[in-house]
Parts: sequence; C-alpha cells; structure tokens
Amino acid sequence: MRPIRASEIGTYLYCQRAWWFQLHGHTSDNPADLVVGHELHDRHGRTVIAAGCIRALAYAFLLLAVVLVTIYFTRQLV
Repeated sequence: MRPIRASEIGTYLYCQRAWWFQLHGHTSDNPADLVVGHELHDRHGRTVIAAGCIRALAYAFLLLAVVLVTIYFTRQLV
C-alpha cells in the first residue's frame, strides 16, 4: 500500500473526480488555463505577503509614534 500525501487528501476533499483522474494518470484538457491559473495564484500569494509586510511596518511606525509622543510629553512634565 502506498502512502497517501496530504495534497491528495486536499484534492479528494475538494473534488473526488479530480482526485480519481490524478490517481489514474489522466492529464488536463486545458494545460494553458492551468498555467494561467498557477501564475494568478502565485501573483496573489505575493500580494498577500506584501500586504502583511506593509501591515507589520505600519504597526511598527504606529508603535514608534506612540513611544515618541510618550517621551515628548514625559519631558514636558519634568
């Protein structure tokens, strides 16, 4: 018995027919659409990563602003 990969389980849960075709070595009738879809998925992944980095940078700047305002008002009191 061969081991079952996690990606196979995901394929099966998403579409049992796609899993069966993949298991029996059938290829897609539209490889060009698959390539375009893969490229779109990659681009979306990069966009999500960039958005996460920008969000982290924004939080860092917000924290820096709060620290600087706190320092400013603390020095005004002393």
